Amino acid sequence: MNTRTHIPAHTTRRRDRGQVAIEYMGFIPLLLLVGLLAIQMGLAAYAANQAGTGARAGARLSSMSASGSDCEGAGRDAMSDWTANRARFWAKPSFDEVTCTVRVKVPRIIPGVDIWGWAERSSTMPRT
Repeated sequence: MNTRTHIPAHTTRRRDRGQVAIEYMGFIPLLLLVGLLAIQMGLAAYAANQAGTGARAGARLSSMSASGSDCEGAGRDAMSDWTANRARFWAKPSFDEVTCTVRVKVPRIIPGVDIWGWAERSSTMPRT
């Protein structure tokens, strides 16, 4: 004899109502975190690109100057304002070439998470 009772279809559907909304609410924080990390990676790549631009411009001008240490002015002018304000410059002149190094502090999107730190690029130009 079959002891299993028949459960009408409308009672099982009523019990499952809203289940997708609860699962979606649990998934939203993960989606937000992935989105913020993607934006953070974009900012880190942009900071590295700007550091390279500043290093090339600074090394180019320094290679043409007599002292060989004019890296900062040209480097700041070649960079965007918000990255130039976060940048540190070093010039290393030698007899036949000049190396300009630029470090840019990568901005944080997620407070308290500073995993990228600094973006650093160097450029070397021969003296003319």
